[in-house]
Amino acid sequence: MSARERLLVVGHGMAATRLVEELVRRQAPYDITVIGDEPEPGYNRILLSAVVEGAHGAGDIALRTPAWYAEHGVRVLTGARVMDLDRERRTVRLADGSGHGYDRLVLATGARPVLPPIRGVVTPTGLHPSVHAFRSIEDCRRLDAHAVAGRRAVVVGGGLLGLQVARALTVRALAVEVVEVGESLLSAQLDVTAGRVLEQEVRRLGTEVYTGARAVGFSDAGLRLDNGHVLTTDLLVLACGARPATRLARRAGLMVRRGVVVDDRLGSVSDERVHAIGDCAEHRGRTHGFVGPAWDQAATLAAVLAGGRASYDGSRVVARLRANGLEVAVLGNPRRADGERATVSNPVRGSHREIVVRAGRVQAAALVGDLSRIGILTQHYDRGTLLGRDDTGWLLCGDPPPGGAADVPDEAEVCACAGVSAGRIRACPDLAGVVATTRATTGCGGCADSVRRLLGERSDAASHTVPAAV
Repeated sequence: MSARERLLVVGHGMAATRLVEELVRRQAPYDITVIGDEPEPGYNRILLSAVVEGAHGAGDIALRTPAWYAEHGVRVLTGARVMDLDRERRTVRLADGSGHGYDRLVLATGARPVLPPIRGVVTPTGLHPSVHAFRSIEDCRRLDAHAVAGRRAVVVGGGLLGLQVARALTVRALAVEVVEVGESLLSAQLDVTAGRVLEQEVRRLGTEVYTGARAVGFSDAGLRLDNGHVLTTDLLVLACGARPATRLARRAGLMVRRGVVVDDRLGSVSDERVHAIGDCAEHRGRTHGFVGPAWDQAATLAAVLAGGRASYDGSRVVARLRANGLEVAVLGNPRRADGERATVSNPVRGSHREIVVRAGRVQAAALVGDLSRIGILTQHYDRGTLLGRDDTGWLLCGDPPPGGAADVPDEAEVCACAGVSAGRIRACPDLAGVVATTRATTGCGGCADSVRRLLGERSDAASHTVPAAV
């Protein structure tokens, strides 16, 4: 390119931040402007429940500082909402009436929380004062202010987010109940047997669970379920999932199904100068709500925008439940994966393991309660290792793999969110260096202990806070 093009990024979440980081690293010749509708720059949404719990401060989950953006010549507009996109003039209009032009536009608008059809949740002036969404740092601050020990809270939604916030409130000494419309917890990732094991562990930690129950009404008397039972509560937290934020794209005439439809180079199929990544993007009929695919897409698009021939062919999904005292990891989609299933479930110990194998290769897996094999399973899943007839049984029931850091090969992936190997971790001088150069531990946080072991650091209470990248 003979001149620096104007690159406009709409949205300032984890996908947008990773895209900008990759463009800076590649020294891509763009004048970059990032527009975010929240008052602060991008932060790690996965750790919001840790802020409520008290394990992190709100400032700890920031991804990049304003100084970093200024140093690299990236313009950032916070608290700015994009109202309209004019593709013909290549401009966007903000809520304050100002306009911004672009040569290339990236939509990284994320997702919006789903508001369940519960009578009384919405009043003429907005959400009922006792009702809390849980998607943004502002939601987190509002909930934190009301999370007083001894109060009662009900969380609607037994998925990853619902369990995280429920556990955080339980740690804060609130009496917490979870209402899940599905037959079991984490029904999108786990089968009923695994979900029931998890439910047992959630109850053991002091949180009551109601599955197969639909919330139908809310008032000062409490939350009414479809069976007529009323749960008295001081707080109601909605964690019922999210939908891709596509309003801007739809109004601009871009092709949108569930998300903004993109091709293998993450360009809109309607406009070659518009791209989409993260939760708002739909590629080959699929949308994702996890950080790993969002970061994969950001890295691929950065390569494309820098003039490379990169293409995106999909992402493997590794989901971790980040909740104090609960251990869950899911590789792929074990509920829908095609293949032979091997399962070991021990409700007495609160553990469940399932592996789906097709043609001798791991297609998916689910682990509840015991993650001692997550590392070796992830390696086989990533590499498509051809397993022997006895290997599946060993992975499920054999002795745990050696625990020493020296036993982990350099090529083994340690951080699934950022795709970081053990070798790259070992090449860093300390945890701050790992965060700054690889972004490991800044996604779901599930790899933090493994990273510390590789670095030879003590994993004590004082080291549980993962520093933000600077």
